[in-house]
Amino acid sequence: MLIIAAVIVGSITALGAIIFIWLMRQINHVAQLTTDRFGVAGMLAFMTGAGVIVGFLIDRFASEAKGHGVPEVMEAIALRGGRIRPQVAAVKVMASSLTIGAGGSAGREGPIVQVGSALGSTLGQLLHFSEEHLRTLVACGSAAGIAATFNAPIAGALFALEVILGRLTVRHFGAIVISAVSASIVSRSFLGNQPAFSVPAFSINHLGEIPLYAILGVLAALMAALFIKLLYWTEELFDEWKVPLPLKTALGMFMTGLVVLAVPGNVVAGPGLDFMGETIAVDFDLTIGLMALLLFGKLFATTLTLGSGNSGGVFAPSLFMGAALGGIVGTAGKMLWPGVVANPGAYAIVGMAALFAGAARAPITAILIVFEMSNDYKLILPLMLSTVIATLLAEIIQPDSIYTLKLRLKGINWGGGRDQDVLQGVMVGEVARRNNLETLDKNASLSEVEEALVHSHYNSLPLLDEHGKLWGVVSVSDIEKVKLNAPEGSITAADIGTVWPHLRVAYPDETIGVALSRLGSRGLGRMPVVSRSDPYQLVGMIGRQDIIRAYDVALARRDEIQHRAERIRQLQKEDGTEFVDIYLAEGDQAVGMDIKTVAKEMPQDCVLVSIERNGRVVIPHGDTVLQAGDHLVAFTRIQDAQVLFDLLHHEDAVAS
Repeated sequence: MLIIAAVIVGSITALGAIIFIWLMRQINHVAQLTTDRFGVAGMLAFMTGAGVIVGFLIDRFASEAKGHGVPEVMEAIALRGGRIRPQVAAVKVMASSLTIGAGGSAGREGPIVQVGSALGSTLGQLLHFSEEHLRTLVACGSAAGIAATFNAPIAGALFALEVILGRLTVRHFGAIVISAVSASIVSRSFLGNQPAFSVPAFSINHLGEIPLYAILGVLAALMAALFIKLLYWTEELFDEWKVPLPLKTALGMFMTGLVVLAVPGNVVAGPGLDFMGETIAVDFDLTIGLMALLLFGKLFATTLTLGSGNSGGVFAPSLFMGAALGGIVGTAGKMLWPGVVANPGAYAIVGMAALFAGAARAPITAILIVFEMSNDYKLILPLMLSTVIATLLAEIIQPDSIYTLKLRLKGINWGGGRDQDVLQGVMVGEVARRNNLETLDKNASLSEVEEALVHSHYNSLPLLDEHGKLWGVVSVSDIEKVKLNAPEGSITAADIGTVWPHLRVAYPDETIGVALSRLGSRGLGRMPVVSRSDPYQLVGMIGRQDIIRAYDVALARRDEIQHRAERIRQLQKEDGTEFVDIYLAEGDQAVGMDIKTVAKEMPQDCVLVSIERNGRVVIPHGDTVLQAGDHLVAFTRIQDAQVLFDLLHHEDAVAS
């Protein structure tokens, strides 16, 4: 059933891509006629009007269609078991067709990925698939979208695994590949079997080009980081502007139009890949100044289009900017070393992969997408070199990708791994061993240390000074090392243990995920837990067995979250419900109380969804104590919102 569903999703997604491309071309034709008849004023008016309609569609029917779409698919997989509303596909097609067709700077792959994912999710829900299979069908739709858009089934499959699911697993691979192949077969029957680019067969002309390709990787990383920061800064700026969304999207399209007019030939409008393909095919003879104008023109046009809330993808703009950047490096190299650099077009192709990899942190997808689009294998070595350099350096400059940053801003840790993410909801203080702690005096002899370790059955014990403060930690490995070099009588625990400032400690108010990373970085078995106000005050010990116990707790809470999410979905079917944000401050009655006490007085259909505390999201449960500065998100009926607000804020509102 899963394989059959994957074939259906791939085929329908390809048909959706064909309809989307046709609709986009029709809108672009109307936009061109308007420009031809009314000139610049007609062009700007058409783009502005398209922005108004896009904003209305997104605001009224599907807020998930806002922006580039891929993060919303990843969020659905991470938080909702792959459930995506069916209307998202229709709204995304209409909004993106208007945005791109009218001249907005965006790619068509993001919309098709979201459309395919929505189709996969809808089919999976109709067939009552499990969440695991539902996620697989969402990934199948994503793979089909890339395969149909770029005629690149291999890259489509890897994009779904590397970006959408965030992991390469055999379990999902078969269905995803079949979906991508199905989409390619259908799309090729309508759109032809030609690669996206028809370019000459480039190759490495001289070994001296390798350093230039490495430099290109470095520049691509810097440009990718700039793209990410500028896009989300623009998005934040528009989000803070308290006006209706249609006005924001209209202004964004109008400003994009001004940028388009500033660049010769209006080539930064739309995806722009056709222009880049033609330019690469004719020896990439643009001047460095013009390529720099194209690079930054595309950067500003894309950030204005998508940052203001219009709909489209970032894949194609990344490839466009990468081609321009590669062209600059290649042209400069040819001017300085004409005997080494033969054709700047080769650098443009490599630059496409490098910049996208730096932005999306998907090096395998980037390499394969450019290879399949150009149908040229001879550049694979510089392609791999530049792409990996760009990915690694961009990771250092900007830890989150252009997709995961949107999730991070919502409190979703996508990049830490599934198990790591689960542990972000459990605090060290909840599972650390606090009672009957076995400790040693720092002046204990070697024989006393050995005896204590054997008696405790632990591989390490904390050392305390004469005031009962934490001095250090002594372990079995410390004893093994010292026995080779010194007699037992001359050694004390303080001589062989790990002491400040080399001591690794955990704090009660940090997550188990953070503590686990700290343990793993040094290969430690146990770690002292100390007070933040007094780091020398030992309050407990955290070890591997405690981590395992925390994992069990985290799994139970995840099930609780899924139950809560299901309850929210049921409530959303009813009219008159909304999400509310509540901020707690010093003096509020609820501060210092736990959730189970507050819940007794909460409205019946109110669900406390999350608590944001000190920049991270805490999963609320019965024993969670509310603190000043907490940002609570609750789901409740509109008529109960004020009751909930009064309950948490007003003194004597919560019964003890």
